[in-house]
Amino acid sequence: MSDVPVYIVANLKVEDPEVYRRYEKGFFPILKRHGGEFITYDDNIIPLEGTLDGRVILFRFPSEQAAKAWFADPDYQEISEYRRAGTTTRYITIVHGLPPRK
Repeated sequence: MSDVPVYIVANLKVEDPEVYRRYEKGFFPILKRHGGEFITYDDNIIPLEGTLDGRVILFRFPSEQAAKAWFADPDYQEISEYRRAGTTTRYITIVHGLPPRK
């Protein structure tokens, strides 16, 4: 099922906006290099159950392999240090999409 798209969902709370901006500036070129597509983010999430705060980000890759290659990319790992320093990250996870209908 290598042709099944995957979504990355991230939840983080921005603690240092200036440091986090360094991450944002380098993020999009690396995302595009791996076929990733930014979908949306929300700083005003409304949890329907349980507790959650901060920013939720959603983006898509054409395959799990592309998503894993993006995350392992040395350039991404380098800029992700800014995310780690400027935010409290609760999770970054891969969610598989539905396979295409035949």
